[in-house]
Amino acid sequence: MAVERVYTLRFHRIKSTPRTKRAAKAVRYLRRFIQRHMKAERVVIQEEVNEALWMRGIQNPPARLRVRAEKEDERSDTVVVSLAE
Repeated sequence: MAVERVYTLRFHRIKSTPRTKRAAKAVRYLRRFIQRHMKAERVVIQEEVNEALWMRGIQNPPARLRVRAEKEDERSDTVVVSLAE
């Protein structure tokens, strides 16, 4: 039985980091958030999510992003993150 959840992540904390590290920090924040909430060891971020975070460059990631996290079953340790549509 697959576990699927939709999250809206706010990246308001990213604004306090240096401008040249914001998009990279947003990716790390997304990965840690999914690990914590889905209780997974491995998080696979699809290319479309990565492109959405980096679309406006390293200095200006989006303020919020809506993602879908899917886990094959409750005991699996791999979560795939894609854009929610």
